[in-house]
Amino acid sequence: VTLRLDSCTFLGLHATTGRPPMLFDSWSDLIRIVAVGVPAYVALLLILRLSGKRTLSKLNAFDLVITVAMGSTLANILLSPEVSLAEGMTALGLLVLLQSLITWTSVRSQLARKLAKSEPTLLFYRNEFLRRALVRERVTPAEIRAAARAHGFADLTSVEAIVLETDGSISAVSRADSKAISTLEGVQRRSGDD
Repeated sequence: VTLRLDSCTFLGLHATTGRPPMLFDSWSDLIRIVAVGVPAYVALLLILRLSGKRTLSKLNAFDLVITVAMGSTLANILLSPEVSLAEGMTALGLLVLLQSLITWTSVRSQLARKLAKSEPTLLFYRNEFLRRALVRERVTPAEIRAAARAHGFADLTSVEAIVLETDGSISAVSRADSKAISTLEGVQRRSGDD
């Protein structure tokens, strides 16, 4: 890998003309994008289809990072002439393989599961903001109220619990459902929360 840092590259200028490539640089660049883009897209679809639905799920932060990394890799394949189609496909395949390995291992090992994803956190329970949990997770009471509104609650007294999920989303459980709250299993109120 050669790192080229001349004044044109550093300033974002075209290497041969010395001017910014504003709206159009060359036909060859556009042709390359189409010539590499179509097979890259088809290959990505095949990789995703073969790897299964779990690859693009966003069940936790790790899944989101992999999804973003795959998008970034595809963008590099399309726009960077320094990245060949074979190199890009290898990178995409590696990301999917690593993600599959992590999820396969986390299904079978509690230690791997703890390393790969966080636990859901109870932020609001039975009309009470859990202040320490809010501070620890950097969530404000206003954001809890907004999440309650987004879930269709007009009043927090109608809410049994609000949970910060492992993927960063916030879920709400209705008080009407509070007689059988099996969905709160594994979401424990930490001692010391007020």
